Amino acid sequence: MSLEILGLILLGLLFVVILGGFPISFTLIFLGMVFGYIGLGNRVFYLMTYQVFGTMMDTVLAAVAMFTFMGYVLESAGLMKRLFHAVQLMCGRMHGSLYLATIFTATLFAAATGIVGASVTIIALMAAPVMLKARYDVKLSAGTICAGGTLGILIPPSVMLVVMGPVLQVSVARLYAGALLPGLLLSGLYLIYTMVRVWRNPKLGPPLSDEELDVPASVLVREFFLGLIPPAVLILVTLGSIVSGWATPTEGAALGCAGSLLVTAAHGRLSWTVFKDSVFRTVQTSSMVMILLVASTFLGAVFSALGTPAFIAHTLVSWNVPPTFLILLILIVCFVLGWPLEWVPIVVIIVPIFMPVLQIMKVDMVWFSILLAVTLQTCWLSPPVALSAYYLKGVMPRWDLGDIYKGMMPFMGLQWIAVLILYFFPQIILVLPNLMFGTK
Repeated sequence: MSLEILGLILLGLLFVVILGGFPISFTLIFLGMVFGYIGLGNRVFYLMTYQVFGTMMDTVLAAVAMFTFMGYVLESAGLMKRLFHAVQLMCGRMHGSLYLATIFTATLFAAATGIVGASVTIIALMAAPVMLKARYDVKLSAGTICAGGTLGILIPPSVMLVVMGPVLQVSVARLYAGALLPGLLLSGLYLIYTMVRVWRNPKLGPPLSDEELDVPASVLVREFFLGLIPPAVLILVTLGSIVSGWATPTEGAALGCAGSLLVTAAHGRLSWTVFKDSVFRTVQTSSMVMILLVASTFLGAVFSALGTPAFIAHTLVSWNVPPTFLILLILIVCFVLGWPLEWVPIVVIIVPIFMPVLQIMKVDMVWFSILLAVTLQTCWLSPPVALSAYYLKGVMPRWDLGDIYKGMMPFMGLQWIAVLILYFFPQIILVLPNLMFGTK
């Protein structure tokens, strides 16, 4: 049996074992060791050592932990709750004001944390009880909260883009610049959809009562600016330093950590309990990402050493597969795999399989990376798994899971519309990276 065919067997067995419910990280390491030893002999042990140390010593990946810590600290500061409440009251006389406040706050919070779970949970805690009290439509409310929370996986400082950069051999700063406009595009699509729904059926989002809106204008203005300016300045400093090239992603993340501590302290929310809890949750999240990344990198190295990616690439090229069909095929495969799998193994194992043929076809990797990021974001809203639904259900147990799923489906459709828009109009992605860093 050739090594290339052995790699194909490895790939097929990988999906069978993972879908059987085995832990992903240990499955990747075990299969990599077994098939690597069969195909490469004792060299697999050297390969594993090299990949583990190489991954853990990559300074860019330190930004994963620091951006995670930044998000958890800002979550403790309560700034998003203050901003949401101010926007809610300022727009309270219009129908659907809570949808607008949710999407606006979610977009800003996405630029302060790259963690979808934290984003969905915090937004749900802020918006869901208020929407329930205001008699908002459960399905549209659930869809708005879940879709807004998923923006954290795309809008910088996205943890996924930090991991994706080294894997796909793309500058993280270019990816951050390329993700800004697509993130705003998605946010705009969500806002247009919700407002059109409310315009057609005002009962979906009734205005707030006069009693709720009986707040002095000075208080509204103060709450709005105290909720908006600190995180906006922090985001501008953190992302601006990275995108402008003044700081590396790791250095920018360090600035974000320091800034989040200062902002939280200035609001009187920084305590030993908050700091300890943020550190503990950061270690949990970062450890999960890093062990998945190490295991995926090791298996990917074994897979490449067996020659299977090159075999697949040459086969596809010999079939004269059109680039359009190939790119859409990759996105659909990643979308389907995103139901049972985390994004880390998809980015580190599945996508590199197609890297050789993408390079042969001279596909712009910044453009493709953002298309992939938006596609993987869609998986968070896609049944049967749709992890965003479970985060929301945990916060609002009285909401039926079926209603949450139904509410998310239109937003999943909007995300696929965004994928098509970005596919046919690539300059939406490329204009900022080319403007800031020049064309390649």
